Amino acid sequence: MTAVDLFAAVPAPETAPPERGGDALASRLRADDLALYLVTDPVLSGERGVAAVVDAAVTAGVRIVQLRDKEADHASFVAQLEVLSRVIDGRALLVADDRLDAVLEARRRRARVDGIHLGQSDASPTAARSLLGPEAIVGLTANRPEHLDAVRALPPGTVDYLGVGVIRPTSTKPDHPEPLGVAGFAAFAAQSPLPCVAIGGIGYDDVAPLRAAGAAGVAVVSALCAAPDPQGAARGLLRAWGAGGVPRVLSIAGSDPSGGAGIQADLKAIAANGGYGMAVITALTAQNTRGVSAVHVPPAEFLRAQLDAIGEDVRVDAVKIGMLAGSAVIAEVASWLRSHRPPTVVLDPVMVATSGHRLLDDDAEQALRELLPLADLITPNLPELAVLLGEPPAADWAAARGQAQRLAAASGALVLVKGGHLGTAEAPDALVGPRGTLRDYPGPRLRTTSTHGTGCSLSAGVATRRAADHEWRDAVAEVREWLRESIAAGTELQVGSGHGPVSHFSGLWRRGGLTTAPAADAVAAEWWETIAPIRRAIDELPFLRRMADGTLPVPTFLGYLAQDALYLREYARTLAEAARIAPTPQEQAFWARCAEQSVIAELQLHASLLSPEGIGAATFDAPAAPATVAYLDHLRGAAFDGDYGVLVAALLPCFWIYADVGTRLHAEAGGDPSHPFAAWLDEYADPRFAEATAQAIDIVTGHAGRVDAATRDRMRVAFVRSSEHERAFFAAAAP
Repeated sequence: MTAVDLFAAVPAPETAPPERGGDALASRLRADDLALYLVTDPVLSGERGVAAVVDAAVTAGVRIVQLRDKEADHASFVAQLEVLSRVIDGRALLVADDRLDAVLEARRRRARVDGIHLGQSDASPTAARSLLGPEAIVGLTANRPEHLDAVRALPPGTVDYLGVGVIRPTSTKPDHPEPLGVAGFAAFAAQSPLPCVAIGGIGYDDVAPLRAAGAAGVAVVSALCAAPDPQGAARGLLRAWGAGGVPRVLSIAGSDPSGGAGIQADLKAIAANGGYGMAVITALTAQNTRGVSAVHVPPAEFLRAQLDAIGEDVRVDAVKIGMLAGSAVIAEVASWLRSHRPPTVVLDPVMVATSGHRLLDDDAEQALRELLPLADLITPNLPELAVLLGEPPAADWAAARGQAQRLAAASGALVLVKGGHLGTAEAPDALVGPRGTLRDYPGPRLRTTSTHGTGCSLSAGVATRRAADHEWRDAVAEVREWLRESIAAGTELQVGSGHGPVSHFSGLWRRGGLTTAPAADAVAAEWWETIAPIRRAIDELPFLRRMADGTLPVPTFLGYLAQDALYLREYARTLAEAARIAPTPQEQAFWARCAEQSVIAELQLHASLLSPEGIGAATFDAPAAPATVAYLDHLRGAAFDGDYGVLVAALLPCFWIYADVGTRLHAEAGGDPSHPFAAWLDEYADPRFAEATAQAIDIVTGHAGRVDAATRDRMRVAFVRSSEHERAFFAAAAP
C-alpha cells in the first residue's frame, strides 16, 4: 500500500477537521509564522556557526527556528538556546527539539524560548504543555494514521501543529521513515485536525506544491544551513511560499490628499514596480501642489494599532518609512520594527521642507537618528543628510558622497545619496556603504516642475524591487529609470498649479494600454461564435449529410481520404513547427505529440484504405485539389509568419471543427460498427481526440488572452480563415 493509499484509508473523524494553514493556527501563532521553519544543523552550518545562519534566515523573514543538535550535552544545548535567544531578539519564535529540561533551564536563565517540538518517543505533549504554560508553542512529529488518533485524543490546545514527513529522502535524518512525497503529505494533512508542517528533503521546487497540498509551512534544514547565502536562500523560499511572488510592501508615512506624495505616491510607486502596497498613516495633511497648510497627527497608540493589525495577518516583505511626525510616533515605529523585523526596511527621512524649514523638533530628530540602525537603506536628500550628521549641507558632489559614507558607517545601513539639491546640470545619485561608494548613477537634470513626491516614490520603488530579490545596486538602477520616465511624463497629468506630481503609470499605460485582456474562455466563446455561419454551412454540406446516413458513395469517400492524406502530411509539419517555437516545454511537448499522432495514427487509418501495404508513395499519389492547396498554403504562410500565436490559431480549427463535426456525426450514425464509415467517425469522436482538442483550445485561447490586441486580432483572422478552408475542404469532396 502506498503512502497515499495508507492515509486515504484513515477514517475521517466524526466532525470535519478544521481548515489547515494560517486559518487554523492557535492564537499563539500569527499567520504565516510556520511558512518557513528553520531546523538547525551544526555540521551543515559549518565554520560560520548556527547563530550566523539563524541571524541571516530570520533577517530574511523566517519566523520560527528549531534548535536541533543531537550530539550536544545538556549544558551546551542550554547555552545554544541562550545564544539564539539573543540573536533572534524577538524577531522570530525559538523552539527546542525534544529537550524539555533544557527549555526549562534556559527559561530560568531568562532566555526567550517559545516552545518545544517533540518526537513520538519524547516527553508527552500534555507534560510539555503543563510545564511550559498555555502561551508556549508545542509541536509534534506525526506521519502515521495512529499518530492522528493519538492527537485527537489529546485535550484541545495541547499541540499547536504537526511536523509531517519525511517528504523526500534526506541525509540529515538517515533513519527516517518511508518518504511520503507531496501526494502522501496531502492525504495525511487532509485527515489532520491540526496544521501540518512538511519536513524532510524539501527543496525550492517543493514549496509551492506542498502549500497547494495543504501545508501550513515547510521545515528545511540543508536548504538553509548548507546554503552559501542563507539570507538569499530564505528569501527565495519565502517567495516560493508566496505562490506568485508579488512583494507585499508596507508604507509607513503621512497622507497627501493631492495624491502626489506620502502614502498616495508610495502606493502608486509600489504598484508600478510590481508590488502589493499597504499603508499605515502617521499623519494627515492638508496640502496641494503649492504646499502644506495643516497637519494632524493621530495618537501614537492608534499608529501602533494599525501596525499590529497588519503584522498579525500579513507577511510584510518590505517596509518603506516616510514622514514620522514626532518622537512618540518614531518610538512606536521603532518598537514595532524591533518586534517584527521585516526583511527589508527603507527609510526616507522626511525632515526638511522644500523651503528649508525643519519639520521635526530636536527630540524627534534625535529619535530618528536612533531609528537609523533598524533600516537597510536610508534615502535622504542633501539637507536631510546634513541634519542627520549634524553638519552643514554638502557644497558639492564629492562632499555629499563623503557625508553619505559617514552616515552609513554610523548607522550600519546603506545610504542612497541624491544630488538633486546641488542645482547643477547633472543630477547624480550614488549608493554608498560604510567603506565607500558601491555604485554611481549619473544622469542629466530633467527640466520640469513635476517633482512633487519624487523622494517618496524613489524609496518606495526601491523597497519593492529589493523585496522582489533584486540586488540593491540593481534595484536602485531600475527604479531610477522608471522614475525618470515618470517625471518626464508628469506635465501630461496637468494636476495643480505648483510643483506637480510624477506620472507613476505613464510607461505602463503607454506600453500596455488600458484594455483588459480577455480570459481564455471569453476568447473561445467569441471565436466560436464568429465562425457560427461557417459551422452552419459545414453542417449543410451533402458530403457530411450522406456520410452520417451511410449513403455516401465509397469512391467519393476515398477521394476525400486521398486529399486528407496530403493535408495531414503537411499539417504534421506545421504542428512540428509550432512545437519548435512554442514558448513553454509543456506546449512544445503537446504540439510534438500531435504531430506524431497525425503521422502515425491518422495516416495509418488513411493508408489502410488508400495503400494497404502501408504508408508510402501510394498514400500520397493523388494530385492536390485546389482546396487542399489553398488550405496548406494558408498554414505554410502562418508558419512563415514566425508568430507562435498566429500559427497555433491557424492550426486550431482542424482540432475544434473536426471534433465538433465528428462527435455529432458519430451520434447521428448511432455508433453502429457496421456503418460503412465507422472507423472514420470513431476516430474523430474518440474521447482522446476530444481531450486533445480541449487542450489545444486552452493553449491557443490562453495565449490569445496574454498577447496585445493587435496580435490577438491577427490570431482571430488566422483562425477564421482556417475555418473557412475547413468548409471549402469538405465542400470539395461533394458526391
